Amino acid sequence: MPEKIDHPFGPLYNASSRILILGSFPSVKSREQNFFYGHPQNRFWRVVSELLDEALPQTIPEKRKMLLSHHIALWDTIASCTVTGSSDASIKDVIPNDLSKILEAAEIRQIYCNGRASWSLYEKYIRPVTGRSAVKLPSTSPANAAWSIARLEEAWKVILEEL
Repeated sequence: MPEKIDHPFGPLYNASSRILILGSFPSVKSREQNFFYGHPQNRFWRVVSELLDEALPQTIPEKRKMLLSHHIALWDTIASCTVTGSSDASIKDVIPNDLSKILEAAEIRQIYCNGRASWSLYEKYIRPVTGRSAVKLPSTSPANAAWSIARLEEAWKVILEEL
């Protein structure tokens, strides 16, 4: 059943963040954990930890520390929407997130979108406000099974250029 849901947790960033990675909206598992990329099959943490040459973080404090120590901010394009489960394809009634707090607090050099849904939503709702382009990266979601870990790592290497 579709549900109207407000984003349940805030962005991850600090004043030294240099890149911002945007998802679309938290999955059911992420909403349960109250943190980003909570589904055990999502490859985000595996890909990013490999690129950063870090051990795979297990806990939320480890995940936060890894990203912030490498100047990476995380947030989502959507503040509120109607969604069925974790399906990006079902998203309707979008209210976008306001990125101004992050963009004013940190010198974000580049914005990256984790997948097509995030990028499309960014282009439609947020780019007209910020005037800033975003780079579309292949989704780390398990639904994007056509992309192997190796292919994801190769595509995601671009984030290292701004760190």
